[in-house]
Amino acid sequence: MSDALLSPTVGGALWAASGAAVGWSARRIGTGIESRRIPLMGVLAAFVFAGQMINFTIPGAGSSGHLGGGMILAVLLGPHAAFLAMASILIVQALFFADGGLLALGCNIFNLGFIPAFVAYPLVFRPLAGERPGSRRLLAASITAAVVALQLGALGVVLQTVLSGISDLRLASFAILMLPLHLAIGVVEGLVTAAVVSFVAKARPEIFDEVVRQPRSGSLSLARVTTAIAIAAVVTGGLLSWFASTHPDGLEWALKRATGTQEVSAPEGTVHEALGGLQEKSAVLPDYGLHGNTSGGGEGAWPAVSSETSLSGIVGGILTLLLAAAFGYGAKRIFRKRADA
Repeated sequence: MSDALLSPTVGGALWAASGAAVGWSARRIGTGIESRRIPLMGVLAAFVFAGQMINFTIPGAGSSGHLGGGMILAVLLGPHAAFLAMASILIVQALFFADGGLLALGCNIFNLGFIPAFVAYPLVFRPLAGERPGSRRLLAASITAAVVALQLGALGVVLQTVLSGISDLRLASFAILMLPLHLAIGVVEGLVTAAVVSFVAKARPEIFDEVVRQPRSGSLSLARVTTAIAIAAVVTGGLLSWFASTHPDGLEWALKRATGTQEVSAPEGTVHEALGGLQEKSAVLPDYGLHGNTSGGGEGAWPAVSSETSLSGIVGGILTLLLAAAFGYGAKRIFRKRADA
């Protein structure tokens, strides 16, 4: 979401809610997650960051979608570490790439992080998958949970926008545009989730077992899986991002259908303007490119072969990895000291 859709009241309320969830999750992983799992948390966050750069075309819609990644993170890390990993992704996107507004950051963390980690994962995926799911059961659980997460997230965007009351968007018409499109995106997300989880489960079944049952063994080795996911993140962000669809994403498509334009103008002379100016200063690679430069295949070209896109994918992945790891190790350090005291 961009800041233009939100009032300061709604944006501030979701900042408070997401901030509280970050603190709660940090406390839980600070006393629960093992230090050897934190590098996996970092590389998975980097992989999802890279995956979110690749929009895929929705056939017949003139629109596109991209991986949310919340279910992948929740299944492989557990809900609390997954939520912090997603928060890391969205913070890096907003601050360094001007992707999503600063006022909207709390909403984006809630819609893309809280809902998959704390609603769809425990209430949908876990009951459907069970402790030792076969390939078909894993696929069904992944698709169902991803669809639920995307539908609730899209509904969250609609409700937060309508409650803000600063645009002409209406609840029924906006929801009718958003929900069916995100149903299709959710199916694709479920397929990707099942594929990634199946790979990790075959390479290191202990990872899946530890998240589901949380045994207290100390024998788990994550080096090979962590390395494989790190390589996948580099390839995805550095090369595969060239092949992103040129169609507008689901929210942009819905806005254009509802208002005639993909972007809604923010109110002038308000907190929106101040936060927009701050974001302009912090974004070193705005819209995943260098300030004032154009390179690669040209506007509308596909694939968009661009050194700037590759640079953004790799730099963003590294920043996301470092922030997610900082969340993990910082939580361990702070809350372990308090527990010892």
